[in-house]
Amino acid sequence: MPRRVEDVRVDDAPHLDRFVRRLEAGGGFSAKGVADGTTLLTRILGDAEMTTFLSFPADIVATGTRGVLAGLVRDGYIDAIVTTCGTLDHDLARSFRPYYHGEWNLDDADLHRRHLYRLGNLVIPEANYGTVIERKMRPILDRLWKSGVRALSTVELCRAIGGAIPARAGASSILRAAYDRNVPVFVPGITDGAVGSQVWLYWQDHRGLSLDLLSDEQLLSDLVFAAKRSGAILLGGGISKHHTIWWNQFRDGLDAALYLTTAVEWDGSLSGARTREAISWGKVKPNARHATVEGDVTLLFPLMVGAALERLRP
Repeated sequence: MPRRVEDVRVDDAPHLDRFVRRLEAGGGFSAKGVADGTTLLTRILGDAEMTTFLSFPADIVATGTRGVLAGLVRDGYIDAIVTTCGTLDHDLARSFRPYYHGEWNLDDADLHRRHLYRLGNLVIPEANYGTVIERKMRPILDRLWKSGVRALSTVELCRAIGGAIPARAGASSILRAAYDRNVPVFVPGITDGAVGSQVWLYWQDHRGLSLDLLSDEQLLSDLVFAAKRSGAILLGGGISKHHTIWWNQFRDGLDAALYLTTAVEWDGSLSGARTREAISWGKVKPNARHATVEGDVTLLFPLMVGAALERLRP
């Protein structure tokens, strides 16, 4: 017998978990996807024997969602992070200087004249971004160089940055949380951002320094093949998503995969590809628990994490 569609109540101000369960009972379009995705997220976070990968692009680190990601790492739910260089940029900069609310329709030419960057509907003063990164990265690289480091993996670079962020300044820092929990952070596109550019600038005077990306790949391989079960929380697409599912194909695919995206699949992009497509490539197992949730990560993921943690912490 099919389940009835129930009307969603909000007049009693339900907790997040109860609210998401009501979305499931309501059976409405994207709301049903959020509810199903939350159930899968709860399974992934609650499986202590699962090696859990978290992948995401940099833009959401400029938003308050950064605190949700850092919290998952700090609370021990994440075993490895795969992300982009911009994550290092924003996480480092925001540990010392604020970002601000803006609007989508601001005058970008005027912002440029005033040395203000617009990221969607956020505004970032130039001095709060590039200047901070320049000032903080040089001492970090100097310490590594003086300690004898000549070949530097991105995991080692991220660990050095995380350790250089004071605990108080980095209360919501992803890199600081990863440093404290010894969670590796992989950045396959390390030169595509301000931190990567600072490494390149340092290399101008220290030609003996090199980026050792193959050490990152070896560590990823070790994590994948040592996993009893492998799960992934994939926020957005691009290189972060692909690098995560690419390595998991070598163990015959992920056992669980949750994907949040705003991209469409009819253009053939990886960002738009649903988790079911990855089954054909062997990146997700045919019998895996998997779900694709359509919507803005900055809206849906905090809701889903909040509900999942309520279920895990009754």
